[in-house]
Amino acid sequence: MQTKNDLSSLHCNPLQDDASPISREEAKTCLTQLKGWGLVEDGSAISQRFGFKNFYETMTFINAMAWISNTQDHHPDFSAGYNHCLVNYTTHEIGGLSKNDFICAARLNKLFQ
Repeated sequence: MQTKNDLSSLHCNPLQDDASPISREEAKTCLTQLKGWGLVEDGSAISQRFGFKNFYETMTFINAMAWISNTQDHHPDFSAGYNHCLVNYTTHEIGGLSKNDFICAARLNKLFQ
C-alpha cells in the first residue's frame, strides 16, 4: 500500500535557482524510508551496492535504472561489474543531496523488491 509520503510515488521536480542541499539530519530521516541505502561519508550523496547472479541481470538492472532516470530527469553516478552495480545519487547542480535523489532511489528499490 502506498501512502502520500511514499517516496516512490513522488516525482522529481526541477530545483529553484536558489536551492541548497538538504541537511544531514533531513537526509538521515529520508534514508529511514530506503532499505539498503546509506549516506556517503561527507554527506553529499547516497549509495547502495546491488548484487546479481550474472552479467545479464546486472545489465537488466542498469537498463531499468536508465528508464527511471530518464522519466524523472535525474541521473545517478554508477559503476558496474559482472554481477554488481554501485549506484550513487547526488544533485550535482547544488553540490549535495536533494529530495530528487531519494525519490529516484525509492523508485529503484520499488522496481527490484
